[in-house]
Amino acid sequence: MSELMPSSSDASAGAGNGPLIQMRQVAKIYHTAAGDFPALRGIDADFGAGEFVSIVGRSGSGKSTLANMITGIDRPTHGTVWINGTYVHTLNESQMARWRGRNLGIVFQFYQLLPMLTLLENVMLPMDIGAVVARDEREERARELLRMVGLAAMEDELPGAVSGGQQQCAAVARALANDPPLLIADEPTGNLDSRMAGTVFSLFELLAQGGKTIIMVTHDPDLARRTSRTLHLADGQIVGS
Repeated sequence: MSELMPSSSDASAGAGNGPLIQMRQVAKIYHTAAGDFPALRGIDADFGAGEFVSIVGRSGSGKSTLANMITGIDRPTHGTVWINGTYVHTLNESQMARWRGRNLGIVFQFYQLLPMLTLLENVMLPMDIGAVVARDEREERARELLRMVGLAAMEDELPGAVSGGQQQCAAVARALANDPPLLIADEPTGNLDSRMAGTVFSLFELLAQGGKTIIMVTHDPDLARRTSRTLHLADGQIVGS
């Protein structure tokens, strides 16, 4: 069967009757001077709307590569990734940017806030790029998101003036700017102390309870146990769930 079409049993994914995300035989091979390195080996996985799923495994197991397949940051060597009926890796760069702006929020381990913009401006930026939120509503939405993550008093601060945990909370607010149905978090608590890690994780729990689908790459087994489901990766394969 062509990779451009899902199987008949999968065709309802975009209609809300199937998984939000479907990964079928996803493989990723990196070509290096030392030879080919298979980062993913035939991944089959489904993620439902409103699920909070953790992805765990040792360093080099393929966790971040799997997340990058979903976000479109990287493309599979073989296989397909469908998200809400869209075969994301057939999109060109401009289409991918538009699709990502409407459907996806990403939280990185190192925050990735722009240092010359205030926290408020950082949260508004995806709205300015995506044009999903009306222009006259963007500032108030950004303020509301910062209030939600406990940063109302710091909205005019630059990222360098607040703590790492506060930067990560601002990054969560930014990821929610366009109200995407899907949130991907790659080691979001890796640089935080236990208290701030708990704060960020509690935010994710609230978002999942509100219907967001959250996929979190983590090295922390205690946090993974608190998610609704865990995928264990080893050598680019799912070895447990």
